[in-house]
Amino acid sequence: MKPMIAILMAAALTLAGCNTMEGFGQDVQKAGDSIEKAGSKAGN
Repeated sequence: MKPMIAILMAAALTLAGCNTMEGFGQDVQKAGDSIEKAGSKAGN
């Protein structure tokens, strides 16, 4: 029973980590877009 619980916990943490990294990637992309827009405005 204990190995099954450990496997389920590892799977849950892995899935949660993927979700977190996806959100982090989107945040970084939005920040990059904002910087790009600011640079574009400064160049004009």
